[in-house]
Amino acid sequence: MSNSLIEELQWRGMIHDMMPGTDEQLNKEMTTGYVGFDPTADSLHIGNLVPVMLLVHLQRAGHKPVALVGGATGLVGDPSGKSAERPLLDIEALNHNLNSQKKQLQKFLRFDDSENSAQIVNNYDWFKDIGFLEFIRDTGKHITVNYMMSKDSVKNRLEGGMSFTEFTYQLVQGYDFYHLYQNLDCKLQMGGSDQWGNIVTGTELIRRKAQGEAFAMTAPLVKKADGTKFGKSEGGNVWLDPERTSPYKFYQYWLNTSDEDAANFIKVFTLLPKEEIEALEKEHAEAPHMRILQKALAEDVTRRVHSEEDLQTAIKASNILFGKSTTEDLASLNESTLLSVFEGVPQVEVAKAEVDAAENYIDLLSEVTQGIIFKSKGEARRMLQGGGVSINKNKIEDMNAKPEFNLLQNKYFLVQKGKKNYYLVVVE
Repeated sequence: MSNSLIEELQWRGMIHDMMPGTDEQLNKEMTTGYVGFDPTADSLHIGNLVPVMLLVHLQRAGHKPVALVGGATGLVGDPSGKSAERPLLDIEALNHNLNSQKKQLQKFLRFDDSENSAQIVNNYDWFKDIGFLEFIRDTGKHITVNYMMSKDSVKNRLEGGMSFTEFTYQLVQGYDFYHLYQNLDCKLQMGGSDQWGNIVTGTELIRRKAQGEAFAMTAPLVKKADGTKFGKSEGGNVWLDPERTSPYKFYQYWLNTSDEDAANFIKVFTLLPKEEIEALEKEHAEAPHMRILQKALAEDVTRRVHSEEDLQTAIKASNILFGKSTTEDLASLNESTLLSVFEGVPQVEVAKAEVDAAENYIDLLSEVTQGIIFKSKGEARRMLQGGGVSINKNKIEDMNAKPEFNLLQNKYFLVQKGKKNYYLVVVE
């Protein structure tokens, strides 16, 4: 078991630190391993996909994955990698976030009655019954202040100040590992490299409090080659929730990665085998302009996070801007995808009565649309005569004809002027 898992993670570049003996433990028996997720939002984002993929690979190698959603630790806030303390959430908001994240995790992991079925746990379930005095007496006495002060997550914050709440976070996370060790025979915790200090506090607590042995493994924090933060777009985080980040924008994020990033991301975020990735890299090197790596990456991740149907819609939507689409493709887009594709193009609002009253396409595209598409009837006539104007991907053949076309989503029509100029008309 171990060799297939560790070797798989190593060639994918997904191991940053690993405690001695981890390999031997994984090789010895089916091992339960967990990753913790922070419920500060009602959706995971693509930065969370690295620890998710660690759990996916763990299960594929025959081990048992546990996803811990931090109902209790979310009330405290993890200081790791943070320069300031985060606002605390109330129980109601946390529970909403937890339930939303659980649904997303179920897309990646196999939940069945098998021996290594995935499991989701919430640390609030055990922390809610532990009193403060009980915790500092039975758990706090096993970890020294010197030990806690040595962690980077603490050292990096001392100069600017750190609350006692955040200082104790590593002890709370360490107790999670101890609890899962005692109750689920969990012997491995995984996470991003910024979690190493918190994770080994857990192994230390297990050693001192339970005289047991547990293991730790972390993945590198994903960075983009140009130094900008991975997982961020112009609009902020790239979320797994289609209401927060549309499947089209999600697909576009991966499609627009650089060659260097795509070669890294395709190993980390897909399950494509080594031979297939190497073949794609070779094909890409021979014709970089075809963006073969980016397309394979975008297709695989979008399909798994959303669905095959969402992927095909995203591909159709992407082709619209490059002229490789039909009226039917355009009409098949739902309203949110349509607006995502044409976000940023000029929009004009017109009354339906004015559209219906337009006697010909010249009037419609000049006066009715308030001179935004064409400033004058003369300009409209010249462009229409050249055959360079279309509505909803249909070229206008007779500029003097009464306008006739179906509205998209009963509300919009798309005007294309030349090859690259688009206008979205909103009919009220």
